[in-house]
Amino acid sequence: MTSPESIHTISRHILEKIDNFQTNATGIILGSGLGEAITKLDSAIEIPYSEIPGFPQSTVKGHSGSLIYGFMEEKPVLVFSGRFHIYEGYSAAEACTPVRVMGELGIKRIFITNAAGALNPQFDAGDLMLITDQINFTGHSPLTGPNNDDWGVRFPDMSKVYCDKLRAIAVAAAKDKGVRLERGVYVEVTGPNLETPAETRMFKRLGADAVGMSTAIEAIAAVHMGIKVMGIACLTNKNLPDCMAETTHEAVIEQAAKSSAAMSTLIREIISRLD
Repeated sequence: MTSPESIHTISRHILEKIDNFQTNATGIILGSGLGEAITKLDSAIEIPYSEIPGFPQSTVKGHSGSLIYGFMEEKPVLVFSGRFHIYEGYSAAEACTPVRVMGELGIKRIFITNAAGALNPQFDAGDLMLITDQINFTGHSPLTGPNNDDWGVRFPDMSKVYCDKLRAIAVAAAKDKGVRLERGVYVEVTGPNLETPAETRMFKRLGADAVGMSTAIEAIAAVHMGIKVMGIACLTNKNLPDCMAETTHEAVIEQAAKSSAAMSTLIREIISRLD
């Protein structure tokens, strides 16, 4: 359920479990295989999703299914280690439950991470990509249905989904830490099947640099609630339509895990630079 009442109930339960929750916390959603990247927090409080009444459950390998509140570089963060996808059978609105909960808790800034396939031939597996814009190719929106005016307007503007200020901080942090950070457009598809060569050609022609099965709808929900968004994709494989190599979900998770150290270094540095 994703009604305002259910989101309020979930949020209230979380606040009962976390003493002195700080609304200036940065929210983080971790993608496939990235569960070890950002979860080592100081003074951490961990709540399994299974213990949160009405909260969806992660069903995909590589998503641990826990909410973690703690401190990184002495600043509060709320991490959702494990997300939800349309291909699991969740609606777009249900998949965005963590975003709605963060908005209800008063969080004003979130980082969304994912594992994605590189479409830009200049990008390599193992690189990180700062998302500059997005294409929602799922055919679904978390805003479908009655609008909750307390969350946002019926027709939110999407001309700047990803915050310019956060992107600038990320670029400077990557440069100082020696982390290779590409920049590009991300397209979300429904999945769970991976892309065909013809689909890969199509997405490239649409202007996408990376493709995955999350993030875009979450960003829509965040913008709807007035939350500033930064997105980082971990590029786990290269989609080259003229010499398409076979890949598996297990290989994607393995590569994401290898890149988690760079992701952790980058996000920690970004957090340290935030006001």
